[in-house]
Amino acid sequence: MRPLIQLLAKRLIPNWQHTEDPAVRRGYGVLCGVVGICLNVLLFLGKILAGTVSGSIAITADAFNNLSDAGSSVVTLLGFKLAAQEPDRDHPFGHGRMEYISGLVVAMLILLMGVELLKSSVSKILHPEEVSFSILALVILAVSIAVKFYMSLYNRAVGKRIDSAAMLATATDSRSDVLATTAVLASTVVGHFTGLPIDGWCGLVVAVLILKGGFGAAVDTVSPLLGQAPAPELVQEVEQLVLAHKEIVGIHDLVVHDYGPGRLMITLHAEVPADGDMLELHDVVDTVERELAVKMRCVATIHMDPVVTDETTTQLRNQVAQLVQTVDPRITIHDFRIVPGPTHTNLVFDAMVPFDLPMEEKAVERAIRDKVRQLPGNYYAVVHAETSYV
Repeated sequence: MRPLIQLLAKRLIPNWQHTEDPAVRRGYGVLCGVVGICLNVLLFLGKILAGTVSGSIAITADAFNNLSDAGSSVVTLLGFKLAAQEPDRDHPFGHGRMEYISGLVVAMLILLMGVELLKSSVSKILHPEEVSFSILALVILAVSIAVKFYMSLYNRAVGKRIDSAAMLATATDSRSDVLATTAVLASTVVGHFTGLPIDGWCGLVVAVLILKGGFGAAVDTVSPLLGQAPAPELVQEVEQLVLAHKEIVGIHDLVVHDYGPGRLMITLHAEVPADGDMLELHDVVDTVERELAVKMRCVATIHMDPVVTDETTTQLRNQVAQLVQTVDPRITIHDFRIVPGPTHTNLVFDAMVPFDLPMEEKAVERAIRDKVRQLPGNYYAVVHAETSYV
């Protein structure tokens, strides 16, 4: 984290190092929002002065880009405030997704500014005007580049520290501004020494960079709103925590619902030995739910699946698992049961298939049934193919 933000955090945010605390997260969001508003307003005023003195459309457009950034900081600040509201009857999972929505609004403002700058730049290309050279404008642009670079660093550092999509979107915007203002500075210098009317073209470059940054920020904030898959690191952490209990022999159907940073709901099925004491196993599952709640700051719900773990079942399950992986090595099976009958034996199980498998689920089931028929003995697979949520 950058020294200024860290110094302010120490003074203004109680327990500033405990970023897992929602109050601390909110404090960082408000702090960075206020700092962003102040810096962007100062940059806007300086560039408006520089643009007026030089008559440069690129500098003036860059000034209004900073003004939109100040508005984005206001949106981010409000987003953190609204996201911190306690759950209520209408929103029992809290209001954490308001942070994602604020990030999306920031992205939309970036895109809007990019479109407006694009239109102005095309107009300047078609109808070029002379740009006056000004040392004051160069100094203001150079200072702006340094300030925006600093803002991108602290927004990115804080965004990663508190896991905030809105802050990372703001960091992306600041990085785009660094490139944009660098292009404006270069156009001012080159235009003065060569006499080429490139102000409009540099404004066009600035517009493209802004649009690119806005699109990336929109994608990053829309994905969690749509329900993106959890990070592999989170899935691995859940699996390790659950399987650390020897009474649990496997897990499947893991689902992670994201209701905003620090507001996760995790559900999964835990396989336990069918011959074990159900009350003791239920107590183990309750313990795991509490561990997940404490260590991962989530609401955890675990469904207990009793499975037969004798040698015959285990051996046959392993054989079926190997056959299934000849269809695709990424397919796994769970809830395996043996149901003997007078004419044949049913092997009942579910198959977890990846989303990008170039086969429909019914085709996968047919392929698995054909593979199981190759086993010695009269076995028939009763298989249900499903896709994973992780």
